[in-house]
Amino acid sequence: MKRIMIMALAALTALSACKQQSSEEMLQGFTDLYQEEVNHMQEAFREMATDANRSEEEVADAVAEIEAEMKDRLLAAADKIVRKAPNDTVVIPGVMRYLASVVDPEDMAGLADKIGADALQVPYVARLVTRINSSKATAVGSKFVDFTVDHVASVDKDGNPVYEKRSLSDYVGKGKVMLVDFWSPWCPPCKEEIPNIKNVWEKYHGDDFDVLSVAVWEESRGMTWRNTIDTAAFFGMNWQLLNNGHSEPTDLYGITGIPTLILFDKDGTILQRGEALRGSAMAPAVAAALGR
Repeated sequence: MKRIMIMALAALTALSACKQQSSEEMLQGFTDLYQEEVNHMQEAFREMATDANRSEEEVADAVAEIEAEMKDRLLAAADKIVRKAPNDTVVIPGVMRYLASVVDPEDMAGLADKIGADALQVPYVARLVTRINSSKATAVGSKFVDFTVDHVASVDKDGNPVYEKRSLSDYVGKGKVMLVDFWSPWCPPCKEEIPNIKNVWEKYHGDDFDVLSVAVWEESRGMTWRNTIDTAAFFGMNWQLLNNGHSEPTDLYGITGIPTLILFDKDGTILQRGEALRGSAMAPAVAAALGR
């Protein structure tokens, strides 16, 4: 860890002089810092994985701490660059691309506010800032943002889809704590979360709790609502389901990767979202929301 800190500080020192550097030099400085951080994080992970004296829980806590420290250092470095060159159409897109690969959109809100008008004209930057702002608007403590999908409720006698318009507000803010899962049938990590979702649904669903899975981005891997229905049946997803979601739900919630889970309170307030609900963290978060 000491080695990581020393190298990160050296890179940050070099970045502090970026006012006299060209765009290419500034971007290269950030690229070097990013690669050093990622390399040393991976090295630390390998060391922990072979440490027989650490429990699985201790390893998970240490990993989370290392990741958080890495993200903080990269955000600090990016902030210095954006403050000094807010309109640079070379360095800003490059820095934001690297940063977005390891930092969640909601954690980049302060940085996005400092990007200048010229850099915002770059299509990638504009799309990323839109996602960041959407994530900020749907952060923990915010009320839900509604969306409507053309859900395929059934098929007619000729096998054609029968569409029904369904909205998030049909489920959220109706007096139940709701765990909403944004997923897709082609997504392996989404399928890995299904047993965790099934466990909490079987344990808690009733008058004060339910689950809703919303299929998004089906078409991005050549799949359709048919694949969603078949996959849900195969995995025994017997809770509330919406298919054919496309990208509107994820755009509104600033979601850049799936699965993403969001826990809503009975009045539709967002209680938790993202990694705080993944894996073994899911059941305790639901139990706490229900006061169990």
